[in-house]
Amino acid sequence: MNQQLTVTKRNGTKENIDLDKIHRVIDWAAEGLDNVSVSQVELKSHIQFYDGMKTSDIHETIIKSAADLISEETPDYQYLAARLAIFHLRKKAYGQFEAPSLLNHVTKLVEMGKYDQHLLQDYSAEEFGILDSFIDHNRDMNFSYAAVKQLEGKYFVQNRVSGEIFESAQFLYILIATCLFAKYPKENRLDYIKRFYDAASLFKISLPTPIMAGVRTPTRQFSSCVLIECDDSLDSINATASSIVRYVSQRAGIGINAGRIRALGSEIRGGEAFHTGCIPFYKYFQTAVKCCSQGGVRGGAATLFYPIWHGEVESLLVLKNNRGVEENRVRHMDYGVQINKLMYARLIKGANISLFSPSDVPGLYDAFFADQDEFERLYVQYEQDTSVKRKTIKAIDLFSLLMQERASTGRIYIQNVDHCNTHSPFDPAVAPIRQSNLCLEIALPTKPLRNVEDDSGEIALCTLSAFNLGAIDSLDELEELAELTVRALDALLDYQDYPLPAARKSTMNRRTLGVGVINYAYYLAKNGVKYSDGSANGLTHKTFEAIQFYLLKASVNLAKEQGACPLFNETTYSKGILPIDTYKSDLDKICDEPLHLDWETLRSDIQTHGLRNSTLSALMPSETSSQISNATNGIEPPRGFVSVKASKDGILKQVVPDFHSLKDSYELLWNIGSNDGYIQLVGIMQKFVDQAISANTNYDPSSQPNGKVPMKLLLKDLLSAYKMGLKTLYYHNTRDGASDAQGDITAPADDCESCKI
Repeated sequence: MNQQLTVTKRNGTKENIDLDKIHRVIDWAAEGLDNVSVSQVELKSHIQFYDGMKTSDIHETIIKSAADLISEETPDYQYLAARLAIFHLRKKAYGQFEAPSLLNHVTKLVEMGKYDQHLLQDYSAEEFGILDSFIDHNRDMNFSYAAVKQLEGKYFVQNRVSGEIFESAQFLYILIATCLFAKYPKENRLDYIKRFYDAASLFKISLPTPIMAGVRTPTRQFSSCVLIECDDSLDSINATASSIVRYVSQRAGIGINAGRIRALGSEIRGGEAFHTGCIPFYKYFQTAVKCCSQGGVRGGAATLFYPIWHGEVESLLVLKNNRGVEENRVRHMDYGVQINKLMYARLIKGANISLFSPSDVPGLYDAFFADQDEFERLYVQYEQDTSVKRKTIKAIDLFSLLMQERASTGRIYIQNVDHCNTHSPFDPAVAPIRQSNLCLEIALPTKPLRNVEDDSGEIALCTLSAFNLGAIDSLDELEELAELTVRALDALLDYQDYPLPAARKSTMNRRTLGVGVINYAYYLAKNGVKYSDGSANGLTHKTFEAIQFYLLKASVNLAKEQGACPLFNETTYSKGILPIDTYKSDLDKICDEPLHLDWETLRSDIQTHGLRNSTLSALMPSETSSQISNATNGIEPPRGFVSVKASKDGILKQVVPDFHSLKDSYELLWNIGSNDGYIQLVGIMQKFVDQAISANTNYDPSSQPNGKVPMKLLLKDLLSAYKMGLKTLYYHNTRDGASDAQGDITAPADDCESCKI
């Protein structure tokens, strides 16, 4: 290498390149790592150097050279690259590697308008000194390269135009805790902050994108999921579209329930005109979803829900299909098709399904969610009434169309509305569940809006977090983690702003939370059990029992201090009914694990003191936060030992945790022969989870006769999911023949960041 090459420093001056300095930095980053070669990184970098190169470009070249070496054989390059990136980002943020004091840092960023000024109002200089002592900046060295790039791209406070970075990760974690516990009594809030900071910065608690990116800044909307219901009126349709715009601009993912809108050709004003049907209004909602970019990166995203017996269902099922013309397609939203026991029974019996416009069958739409016996009575009554307009279709043909479109697009989702209401924390007679959200894990009551500024409707919000199962050594640890998570998220409900009155009123009344998990695949591998053979059933039962038990216990403790949520009386919990009372008994045939915790005392405590939060659990996708924690995605098996994550910065490689010691214990997605074991495990989880679960189905055509997945198999899995009590099904993944090293790229580019904690 020519020693006379020059570099251009940040201040514009030039000097000779100092290869010894570069060597020292790489050597520092490699300390304690296995199977990494400093000289190989140097060699790979040096051939890309040129005269006059900027020092920042040299740093980035070295980082990229290390990242390119990440592989199954040499996974520790992901930490070498991460440390080099941390060094680079600290220099960008502070002009040096060492971080400033917390108080000086906060004061500077409040003056710049980057941090919320309440930080300096709520905490004294003395308290900031104590908070500073809690911080361990060396924890930055625990990040993988994929994590650092996600922090840089999505979470750090920055100027997205100039590329300036203003903070590093440990400030992010301590300040989130500082904001969330600001209103706690001064005698114990620093203790809560330290405990929460330690849990989050050591990756035991995983936080969603809106919290990581937003808490500590002047922007105060952190709910990941927004559920909006539309009535069959122009006022409500307009209010729905306006509400979508408000929340998309705040980076939230949208669930839209539009099942009430009457079908094409229905009468308007007693026959004065006929209705144009659903599709024009769905297009209207699509425009609202896409009209605001999220952080200037991309448009918003939504999932729209309707019942399988809707009069227009045959047209609605193909809205994402690439065939057809723009006039009869609405491709830039996803769709959730709502089914119940009666519809499945018609399929099993080889019978017909009658399609109705909701406007022609009074009471049927509401009964579909609130009362299954009443729904069946009304449905049969309307079928026998020859004066009611309907279309009849063979159940097998309708379900086959549904599954065909689900398979071809991957994005036609399933909601079992009876399970959502019979195995629910809400009393369906007064607070029915009529929709889910963008990612099919939220199940909360909604009411249609009349106009955007009134609070007579109900917009449901859910605030998310997750436990990192791979970071815990004992289920007993979940008690402390549940206490911290519930307190932090509940405080966030009061801390954040609400763009719409219907959202604020609903949130204050119900105080709904959704705590899930990440790193489940690693957890199974670490415990020597598998997805496919039933060996993980008992462990999963014990684990999710503990999760729900300790979340409920934490919410009872909070209710003792701060009172139950105002609409606790609309929950089944208020009647002493727990998830362990309403699950599908079919689960007992596949898992005989007993309950291990004292549910009867908990039941009594809930009835005596109430719950601070109407819901506590939901299993969400976790594409981004799993990377932050160097964990496997949510509850999903990895596709390869090295996952390739697509980001706006390019391709990021991430190696599964403890790869070398656990390589033979992991089950890779496409090595799992069928969905049976996975569906059973999700059913066991759903026994305890009080909301829903983002569960996927996966198919490898090459393992099927003639290279095609038979419809019979798709329908079998759909029925199995219903039998096991699953409330929802999310993606349908099909192996496309790409290298399995392509990892976990499942979500198309317009997917919403906020729901992927």
